[in-house]
Amino acid sequence: MKINTLTPFQFRLATSVLHAILHEDKSIDESYSIFFHKVNVCNREQALITRVVGDIMRRLNYFLKLLDIKVKQTESATNIDNLVHVWHIINNLHQTEGARTPPLNVNEVRVRNKDLKKNKPLLDGCPEWLEVHGDYELGERWPAERHALADAPKRFIRVNTLKTTKEELVRTLLRSNVNTRDVEGVPTALEILSDASLFKMNAFANGFFEQQDAGSQLIAPFLDVHPGMRIIDACSGAGGKTMHLAALTKGKGTIIAMDVAEWKLKNLKQRAKRGGAFNIETRLIDSSKVIKRLHGSADRVLLDVPCSGLGVLKRNPDIKWSDTASRLNALYATQAEILENYSKMVKTGGKLVYSTCSIMPVENELQIRNFLKNHPDEYKLEEQRTVYPSETGFDGFYMARLIRLG
Repeated sequence: MKINTLTPFQFRLATSVLHAILHEDKSIDESYSIFFHKVNVCNREQALITRVVGDIMRRLNYFLKLLDIKVKQTESATNIDNLVHVWHIINNLHQTEGARTPPLNVNEVRVRNKDLKKNKPLLDGCPEWLEVHGDYELGERWPAERHALADAPKRFIRVNTLKTTKEELVRTLLRSNVNTRDVEGVPTALEILSDASLFKMNAFANGFFEQQDAGSQLIAPFLDVHPGMRIIDACSGAGGKTMHLAALTKGKGTIIAMDVAEWKLKNLKQRAKRGGAFNIETRLIDSSKVIKRLHGSADRVLLDVPCSGLGVLKRNPDIKWSDTASRLNALYATQAEILENYSKMVKTGGKLVYSTCSIMPVENELQIRNFLKNHPDEYKLEEQRTVYPSETGFDGFYMARLIRLG
């Protein structure tokens, strides 16, 4: 995508989105949704704003260092405006004229940029806590993953085989001038190569596809499901993987989607209706009794547990600048508790997949190792896999498949 200097309107839109993220604690996706609904912008403009904001948020500490201010000390509109001015300078673009603040001194920023580029963690937008954590967890592998997580995310969709085929969907999208390409190793995935607004398309309204990272699309098949099975997706959220499970079972059998947030289950019901996934039931986890009633009842259980999100920083870079570090220990305890309690829903001979959108062993292999140590005669590890961004270009994920022995 060729980039040009932002127009004054585009400049104001970019700074408004950044203000919502940095000052109002809104997520990136929420901020995009608010402002793209407020103003009428074409697909190309949306893609441009998304690129500018994404670039700045993925390397926020680097951009602020270029302005000689510390992370989170963006207490005025002036500093946010200057973040966008800096983005122009390091992309060798003229700064927007008529912005609320005067352009920066180009030579000063370029000199600072040349010097700061020597600091590789900073250049990759890695805060100090994450550099320490990543180095401890991944050692020699960490620099490559850190660099990959600083890249802009690719756009992927999952073909909904309950309603169409990949070949038919490719032709449908092409008629709307949306170019795609296959994704090696992920048969249900297509990479989107156009700036199209996917959610406004008839193909989306008709349930022909869901937006889902290619790495995430590897998890549902990893559960080894078959039509007619009783499957529980115990941390379903809004149901991206639940919908994939429905397609893999060809709509036959029962899929019980569970979550502690009722609004997510309501969203899932809408997605299921649109996607023709009529074998999905939803159940709100409002007490421990909900889980106990299902003990030993499922052929398959998916536990996509709450995690740090440190595998999806390309897509959700605001995680790096929040209080994630302070929540990690509590998060590990929650993961272990869910694995301990929810695993009992698998019947003897059934299978369980534990998954996260993290690439850190403390949330992944270590959790599984500790669980198996406590249940040596009840469960056996069949296979585990980590999807590394540096190797795939996808977001980062972990999955482990266990068999219940008794």
